[in-house]
Amino acid sequence: MSDKESYELLGFDNVLFPVGDLDEAVDFYQRAGFALGFRLDEAGIAILKVGKETPGVLLRLEEGLGHRPPPWGSPRVWLEVRDARSTADALKAADVQPLDAPLSVSTGWTVEFADPWGNVIGFTDYSKRPELARVD
Repeated sequence: MSDKESYELLGFDNVLFPVGDLDEAVDFYQRAGFALGFRLDEAGIAILKVGKETPGVLLRLEEGLGHRPPPWGSPRVWLEVRDARSTADALKAADVQPLDAPLSVSTGWTVEFADPWGNVIGFTDYSKRPELARVD
């Protein structure tokens, strides 16, 4: 195996989000449309599915985090959906409040929301650039 092959990026494993309460976090993300892949309470983690891929959003219990953003900066993770504006309406109906109205971006529309610990997820579509969208 060459040096280049040994560090070739193959894809995402998991995106990790610290949370202060695993039960509350799983409930929040299920209302936001995520399916629970599995949960290991003894390890303080839960994996949420993202599409048909094995990797997902990993929720990790951080004792003492409480309902506040972590002391470190929170990156944004955007996930593809078919229609971000309809998704914004569905989020509101599930009592998950978007941060703002859907935002027009160069490829389509995006709606972002934050969990009680300040982790930000965006749902984005490719309605303006359908040739870049995932195909079923």
